[in-house]
Amino acid sequence: MAIIRFKAIEESLHHKPVKYDPPAGLISEYFGMNVFDKKKMQKYLSTEAFNHVMEAIDKGSRIDRKIADQVASGMKAWAIENGATHYTHWFQPLTEGTAEKHDTFIDFKEDGEVIESFSGKLLVQQEPDASSFPSGGIRNTFEARGYTAWDPSSPAFIVGKTLSIPTIFVSYTGEALDHKTPLLKALYAIDKAAVDVCQYFDKDVTKVISTLGWEQEYFLVDEALYQARPDLILTGRTLMGHASAKDQQLEDHYFSSIPERVTAFINEFEIEAYKLGIPVKTRHNEVAPNQFECAPIFEECNLAVDHNVLLMDLMKKVAKHHNFAVLHHEKPFNEINGSGKHCNWSLATNTGVNLLSPGKNPKSNLQFLTFLVNIIKAVYKHADLLRASVTSAGNAHRLGANEAPPAIISVFIGSQLTKMLGQLEKKVSSKKMTPDEKTELKLNIIKVPQILLDNTDRNRTSPFAFTGNKFEFRAVGSSANPAAAMIALNTAVAEQLVEFKKDVDKLINKGVKKDEAIFQIIRQYSIEAKPILFEGNNYSEEWKKEAEKRGLKNITNPVEALDYYLTEKSKKLFTSFDVMSERELEARTHVRWESYTKKIQIESRVLGDLVLNHIVPTAVRYQSELIESAKGLREIFSEKEFKEIASGRLELIREISEHTSYIKAKVNEMIEARKAANKIEDVREKAMAYATKVFPYLNDIRYHVDKLEFIVDDEYWPLPKYRELLFTR
Repeated sequence: MAIIRFKAIEESLHHKPVKYDPPAGLISEYFGMNVFDKKKMQKYLSTEAFNHVMEAIDKGSRIDRKIADQVASGMKAWAIENGATHYTHWFQPLTEGTAEKHDTFIDFKEDGEVIESFSGKLLVQQEPDASSFPSGGIRNTFEARGYTAWDPSSPAFIVGKTLSIPTIFVSYTGEALDHKTPLLKALYAIDKAAVDVCQYFDKDVTKVISTLGWEQEYFLVDEALYQARPDLILTGRTLMGHASAKDQQLEDHYFSSIPERVTAFINEFEIEAYKLGIPVKTRHNEVAPNQFECAPIFEECNLAVDHNVLLMDLMKKVAKHHNFAVLHHEKPFNEINGSGKHCNWSLATNTGVNLLSPGKNPKSNLQFLTFLVNIIKAVYKHADLLRASVTSAGNAHRLGANEAPPAIISVFIGSQLTKMLGQLEKKVSSKKMTPDEKTELKLNIIKVPQILLDNTDRNRTSPFAFTGNKFEFRAVGSSANPAAAMIALNTAVAEQLVEFKKDVDKLINKGVKKDEAIFQIIRQYSIEAKPILFEGNNYSEEWKKEAEKRGLKNITNPVEALDYYLTEKSKKLFTSFDVMSERELEARTHVRWESYTKKIQIESRVLGDLVLNHIVPTAVRYQSELIESAKGLREIFSEKEFKEIASGRLELIREISEHTSYIKAKVNEMIEARKAANKIEDVREKAMAYATKVFPYLNDIRYHVDKLEFIVDDEYWPLPKYRELLFTR
């Protein structure tokens, strides 16, 4: 095994940047070349078909069979012209990846001749096997039928030689088995609720879209070293590894020049992303060694989610061309920063207005303040649900560490907006404003600047921070499908906007003027939601104590965090907007409990295998060499001289014995704890057993393995070390 390690190190030292010839011309000239976008639809579809597709995208209307046949014919013609030989319904099951089943375009004519064929029926709906995907009990193994259905709002695209058609995925009985179905419903809910509120300010607003700009963090590891680390291959993270003498403490990696080999990788995946219409804008080195980040221009939320999961898959494929492995795990390396997926979220109208950007007059600024306060209230009301939406086994390592937001959900809005809400609370009476109050408040509203970016420092410790014209949900994990967080956030805000409109209309019906009614309600909401606002250091112990006083929960156990999907409050939220039924909520919560259990189970098995079959034998082999060396010294020197000369070796022999004995005992205990947990039938109870009974052994055993790594001869150690994994060039 040690030989494999040194061969991997040697191989990694000889990698050179791979030459990749980009398409000629400007990015704008090939951007979206592999996407069946609006421009291509106009070329390949009839006017009738094109208008129907646009109406389906803008209004959610159904496309009938005749039009579907026309769309399928045009889509097939475009795809074949661009080298496609297969097609697939591309969907996002309740796993961390995507799914696809490829079929060729060929079919038989009546005379037996083979032709390329693709009908509207095949475009609109297919029936993949639903029994082997996670369903949380909705589907049994013998109940295999499920349906994928075309999502026209996300354009089809070509990867390799396959036409990929974004779809939803539902069971035979209609329940959602994917991320996209409830996301589309949540986006519809917030569109309707936000439009109704916008009508107070602008009658021309007929559509509001939720926008998302994600920031994807990731690690790169040399492929040869990666293949020599079974824990990285099987779990996505290092289950052992002594800290490197140098890692991120000098803060010299963040925003430094990107290594040439890494640049070659980034150049290729960015170009391939541009061809797929993914508007990647930013690239830079992150805080930890070998950690990087990319971020796109904001897009409509559904499309942004599709692009994110598509890009993560694309990055893994391209990385192999450059002898890299991409790590999306939230905490692949101990004691250095992990990776997140900061989700920058806002709302935009069909009139071109960002509802979280201050305007040029009191009316537009009152609209801005209305949406700001309602979002704060929604986060306050559903903080526990938002916490649940970002829960995973990987993110449990990251949240709460001094690198990422804590497990306590709070909102940061900056000093200027905090001051403004304070003025609102003080100056607006609970019943009716005086003329002086109206004048003073409107003058303050006028003073809201259009750009708030420089009026307050960014609070990087906040899980939900206002950053100028958007909110940044920083708690989402790197490996996560961002749909889960977006479903929770958009539905929560939709509910709050509906409540706001009802409250304002009640006052208006009682004779209160519209602006005054709005002021009174946002004042009430601002006071009610005040406990969620925090401007300080979210990492501090003082904040944990203060949060507890405010009634904010610090949910560190990932199994317990998922409970908040199943509260009466959450059930009412999702069912009232038809985003998810109670059965669907229960099913996907069960899926996530099962996922947690299986991941800890896999980590436990991998760790047990590595330490018993590789680490302990290696340590014992080195110990045997020390013992033989000590015996030789005893033969040469007197007893007194021997004790002086061999004391260090004897101490090492003793330390190795202590560590290996402890490790073997704890691995056996861990196996027994796992066996006991596996006998539990209840999904949640089993997950809790893995969280509280099995998981603690991972860190306990790791501590002693890392001690062995530090004292065993480097030539014996079987696994690539942190100093090798983190500083590959």
